Amino acid sequence: MSLIPPAAPAPCRLRPSTRMRLPREFSRCLDSGQRMGGAFYRCTVLLDPAADSARIGFAISRKVDKRAVVRNRLKRIARECFRQLRAQLPAGDYVLMGKREAAAARPDQLRRDLERLLARAAALKAPVAQVTMAALSAPGADTPDAPASAEPPPLTTAGPDSRHGNDRVSE
Repeated sequence: MSLIPPAAPAPCRLRPSTRMRLPREFSRCLDSGQRMGGAFYRCTVLLDPAADSARIGFAISRKVDKRAVVRNRLKRIARECFRQLRAQLPAGDYVLMGKREAAAARPDQLRRDLERLLARAAALKAPVAQVTMAALSAPGADTPDAPASAEPPPLTTAGPDSRHGNDRVSE
């Protein structure tokens, strides 16, 4: 008989690779992502099919509540909800921002709101890659920064009568 209690299972945590940390990651998502709002949170989503999985970032300011305890509670609930639903979400970056109403909400209300928001995010379609003119260039041009040829030859030659609307081709 052992006096040592059995080890409790390790808590399931989000890996550091599933969290956004750098300001440029937040800026890219907030500038280019799709926005949606719920009753207690706002979510900005930037889908990235090339990414391995979904990543989360939090932006819960002091405008939501001046007490850090309340802001940390909002982040903790959101982090747990994201952890449970992460496998169902498309790859990309998700930034969650708290609303003032969230400070007074009950945890079950917050979870319900997050589940609705993340379900809407899961239904989003990834953006279609934009095609540039360089990609549509002639088959002989292998590099997009190949020097352009001189001015294209004129279709008509300006003759003495061109000033008066007579656009004859000179021979």
